[in-house]
Amino acid sequence: QVRLVESGGASVAAGASLRLSCVTSGRPFSDIAVGWFRQAPGKEREFVSSVSRNGNAKEYADSVKGRFTISRDSAQNTVFLHMNSLKSDDTAVYFCASNRFNNHPSYAPTADYQFGSWGQGTQVTVSS
Repeated sequence: QVRLVESGGASVAAGASLRLSCVTSGRPFSDIAVGWFRQAPGKEREFVSSVSRNGNAKEYADSVKGRFTISRDSAQNTVFLHMNSLKSDDTAVYFCASNRFNNHPSYAPTADYQFGSWGQGTQVTVSS
């Protein structure tokens, strides 16, 4: 069972930047593909970004392309979500999750059902 702990959420003004962290444990980091999802009040959870087990493949939702960057640091067993040019629409609880299936090392899953373990979430609030 993989454990994931998010941090880095905060209340910021529009245009600011934040870096979210997702620390993983319980399984070799090289076996873990990680995705970031978010859920705004009254809305369904939506995909934001993901990175493959080897870091070679990265996926982004259209709404964050060009503003968000995902990266992984094997020395820290951590995946980061770098968020720039934040907008009020980015306000949500952000969750990271690990792959449910034994994916190819260069595959970055994007669908909710492809993730089996989830963190508790971190709040990001962007004021305009």
